[in-house]
Amino acid sequence: MSEELAIIIAGLRKTQKMLSPKYFYDDAGSRLFEEITEQPEYYLTNTELDIMTGNIDEMTEVIGEQASLIEFGSGSSMKTRMLLEHMHAPAVYVPVDISEEHLHESQLSIQADFPEIEVLPVVADFTQPFDLPNPRTTPLRNVVYFPGSTIGNFEHEDALGLLGVMHTEAGAGGALLIGVDLQKDPAVVDAAYNDRAGVTAQFNLNILRHLNRAFGSDFNIDAFAHRATYRPDEGRVVVELVSRTRQVVHIGDVEIEFADGESIITEYSHKYTLDGFADMAETAGFKVRHVWTDPQQWFSVQYCVRK
Repeated sequence: MSEELAIIIAGLRKTQKMLSPKYFYDDAGSRLFEEITEQPEYYLTNTELDIMTGNIDEMTEVIGEQASLIEFGSGSSMKTRMLLEHMHAPAVYVPVDISEEHLHESQLSIQADFPEIEVLPVVADFTQPFDLPNPRTTPLRNVVYFPGSTIGNFEHEDALGLLGVMHTEAGAGGALLIGVDLQKDPAVVDAAYNDRAGVTAQFNLNILRHLNRAFGSDFNIDAFAHRATYRPDEGRVVVELVSRTRQVVHIGDVEIEFADGESIITEYSHKYTLDGFADMAETAGFKVRHVWTDPQQWFSVQYCVRK
């Protein structure tokens, strides 16, 4: 049994069953997430985009000339394109993603639109340290880019660990440009994670398809249901897959029993206060230098420098 499979099984054997959200992002999951960002209830993308549109000149001025842009997650989004369009002579764009197919598609799209910028994709699990490629032009600084408040998908200790990887990859004199979702009206948050078109539900269920394909499990997708609930007292959304019946799932030679109504937590989505995120960044070795928000203060884009 591989170490990775052993970790998955250990998570499913916990009293509260758990799966890592990194298993959302196979090729199908990456495409579904792009579709989620287009749903009207999903305020995060449009709000972050509005913040960037209104402040892009200041952001790129802060980033400076001849920087490398290292995006954790492959970036075909308008936000990535906006940055690349306004950055001052970027040295290189390095998208990092676990999905090779999605990464390749993004590379071709970005390269076609920005032929003057070197694009060097890295297939990697960005929650672990990885080797940066060697660009033709030596960057004056590395800037890690992590939009969409994906940092909120990680529990506190795991988020600190990921920020630690970003700290390492940024290197001396480097920085982090990150999207951070803020605490707000629970009704707004609940709608975002339970869109009427059911795309988020399909994205959540796809994690089981990914496990079936990659690890030979036999999850019956129809026997599970999507559930996402915002818990304001905890400052986070809890995303679960709920067993519709009593059942047994096999992963290799291992049997995992589910009671009727028992759930697997597949994702947390933490919503931060500005002070709370600043404290976490400080612990990971970053200092928040600039914060841009929307008028309602639903979302923030923050520029953090490596201490």
